[in-house]
Amino acid sequence: MFLYEKINTLKEAGAMSVSTPEIILNGLSANIKLREYQHEAYQNFIYYYQNDKLSKNKQIHTLFHMATGSGKTVIMAGLMLYLFTQGYKKFLFFVNQSNILEKTIDNFTNHLSSKYLFNEIVQLPDGTRINIKKVTNFSNNTNDLEIIFSSTQKLHNDLSFSKEQSLTCEDFENNKIVFISDESHHVNTLTKKKNKEQIKESNSWEYTVLKAFRSNKDNILLEFTATCDLKDNNVLQKYEDKIIYNYPLISFRASGYTKDFYNFATDTDLWTRALIAIVMSEYRKYLFTDLKLNIKPVVMFKSSKISESEAFYNEFLHKISNISTTELFKLKDIDTDVLLLNQAIEYFEQKDSSLELLINSIQTSFNQNTALIMNGASDNNKTKQILVNSLEDINNPVRCIFAVDMLNEGWDVLNLFDIVRLYDTRQGSGKAGKIGEYTIKEAQLIGRGARYCPFVDGDEDYKYKRKYDSDTLSKKRILETLYFYSKNDSRYISELKQALIATGLQPPKPKVIDYKLKTSFKNSDFYKNTFIFSNTREIKSRESVVSLEASMLTKTYVYKTHSNTGSIISFMGKESLSTIKNTSYNQKILKFKEINLNILLGALDCFDSLNFQNLKAKYPTLNSKEEFLCSDNFLGNNILEIHYIDTLATKDVFEATKFALSNISSYINSIKTEYKGSSKFNFIRLEDALKDKSIYLESIDQNGGRGCSQIQCNNLKYQLDLSKEDWYVFNDNFGTSEEKLFIKFFKQIIEPKLKAKNCEYYVIRNERVPQFAIYAFDGGERFEPDFLLFIKKTNTTNKDVIYQGYVEPKGQYLLLNDKWKEDFLKQIQDYSVPLGLFADNYKIFGLPFFNEEERKSDFEKAIDDFINTI
Repeated sequence: MFLYEKINTLKEAGAMSVSTPEIILNGLSANIKLREYQHEAYQNFIYYYQNDKLSKNKQIHTLFHMATGSGKTVIMAGLMLYLFTQGYKKFLFFVNQSNILEKTIDNFTNHLSSKYLFNEIVQLPDGTRINIKKVTNFSNNTNDLEIIFSSTQKLHNDLSFSKEQSLTCEDFENNKIVFISDESHHVNTLTKKKNKEQIKESNSWEYTVLKAFRSNKDNILLEFTATCDLKDNNVLQKYEDKIIYNYPLISFRASGYTKDFYNFATDTDLWTRALIAIVMSEYRKYLFTDLKLNIKPVVMFKSSKISESEAFYNEFLHKISNISTTELFKLKDIDTDVLLLNQAIEYFEQKDSSLELLINSIQTSFNQNTALIMNGASDNNKTKQILVNSLEDINNPVRCIFAVDMLNEGWDVLNLFDIVRLYDTRQGSGKAGKIGEYTIKEAQLIGRGARYCPFVDGDEDYKYKRKYDSDTLSKKRILETLYFYSKNDSRYISELKQALIATGLQPPKPKVIDYKLKTSFKNSDFYKNTFIFSNTREIKSRESVVSLEASMLTKTYVYKTHSNTGSIISFMGKESLSTIKNTSYNQKILKFKEINLNILLGALDCFDSLNFQNLKAKYPTLNSKEEFLCSDNFLGNNILEIHYIDTLATKDVFEATKFALSNISSYINSIKTEYKGSSKFNFIRLEDALKDKSIYLESIDQNGGRGCSQIQCNNLKYQLDLSKEDWYVFNDNFGTSEEKLFIKFFKQIIEPKLKAKNCEYYVIRNERVPQFAIYAFDGGERFEPDFLLFIKKTNTTNKDVIYQGYVEPKGQYLLLNDKWKEDFLKQIQDYSVPLGLFADNYKIFGLPFFNEEERKSDFEKAIDDFINTI
């Protein structure tokens, strides 16, 4: 049993209760929004670290097996902060490739980088600030978090051949050190069955790492990889008790955090193949612009040889400068199943029928200034590394990259949407059924490009996830789709598909399911004239907050100026070569409101997070910076306790004020935005919100679960011929087994009672319809109930009243976990306020969870009580 499986078993047994520590939540960059699986990864490690039954008498050595793009460096950074609180101050990061190393150093140490991992101020709960430093050797400083960055080969050389200012074996014996190994599958040269080259390597990397790690029982080794070869028995045996978290690409993709993927195969020459990709890239750029988003799609041109890559680079620039409208119009004649190419050309034709606009756009976007060659070691300089690792940045001009194999590993890119294969040869394995090594490399490259490019299209909650799996007909689906352009070679495409399935990027049997509205419903007056009501999420007002929180009103900040003294000490004897001066400090106590306003304002301006706009958002009643700094309701009574020598200079007061404000800045940043769901429900016409839909599913549960047709279901427990039921508006129900049980319950129990009341009624399955989402009144959490129930009743005054109800079938294992949803459903009837001209005709209500085994009687009572009131 793997280590993570043991931990999961303890979770399920209720023996595990760990939350993500505050040092991680507050210490990571404010730009990082932790995902559910990242919380799980932290919690698994912390539980293991703290649990004697699991880790007793073992040296801590774990492996995080996580997909490319899932944020392994975020896990590293968070664990560094946590282990710092556990007494670990020294960290050694090592990786096989130097290009990965440069990128990582930038992410961990460059405050100006858009991918910097830590917060502006990182501090312990007691206010002690943590300084994160890149070092070349460990010091005796116990207040800083020190990181040595090294390649695996350099680490081996340093430890094997001692030299000045480099690591030695003694460093690992005498210090508690955390080893962090990225792309750690490269270290397993000793573990795996070796060829001649690997036998030579076995005396270096893995042996050196493990020897240094084991030299001190308190050392910790954290390994990270996306490609642990568990099919190798030796590797499996080594890591079975070490894989602490398993989140492979197949799980990453199923969670919605990757782009979708399509192979764009055509029978064209290489230039036309490249031109198609360029047009698609420009189309994507314009669609992003239509959403008022400044996102720059990137194209990669992949060659098999450096000479071919360089030749195509020159050909590409020449042909781009001479591109004609005739070439572009001819693209519409290409015989392809991918309709998007014609759709893209037609999009630009609508803007300019001559396509001159498209030509100008292409020539502006793709030229020598926006093209980058990354073919081999000669291209691997720092300038190019910064460009290739910051492609998402607005000020990065690069739109296309020409490469051979330089970027197969350690490359993080979100806005790569198109990869063009500039060769048509297949490099098969020679063995039937076995995938060629080069095809696997191509699949891994596609995996790097499959990282999701986050953007908002109406709903902030889905910024980092695929939005259109539930609407495959949407033209905007291209904004979350990666295309790989190749020759239309059935054998190659089949092999590539096998490789993608093997890496987890593509499910073995994906399925597109059509939800079509019945013609009778589309033609009904109800569909054409009825409204659907839903609320919105709002920021909770802090209007009632008129001051800093009580804990921050009278804090004391102790600051000591530098002594500016020194001495020369003899190590040959006891005496000093110069007299050590005893430093005597004076003390000055100042309240903020007693400090010169210019000093206060100057120090405040050093912190972006303390700009007035941000302060006003947190404290709406605040009128000025001066009020924040000097009034009794804010910082006025905060105290600076300054220890100084001789005289207190103005610059000392300024530095002390900055020190205090750095702590206050961290506090202000930690105040999270809180939300609520509006009680006011706005309307939209049902026919505008509810359309035919095609949804994408990774797999079908043939036992009656999600994706399985309720009409054709082999399990009679779930089967129902919905084609005969006018009240069910779609052609079929492909929902979960519990949802199918609710539909049968409606047919057998609820429908006869509604018929007896002479009601008109419809059940609508909610398949990610944006207008059907609602937001919890208390916390603003998004909720998409599985079904909407509409009931139309003519009352005694011949006035039609329409009741809009929300129904949520729920599996047993989620009844407790999702209780907040049920609480919200029960509140809706009393707290919702329909708006609009016809609001008086509408009543909104919610029902308790439906569960066949545990909640059916409760649900039936609730629906009976409701029906009796209409």
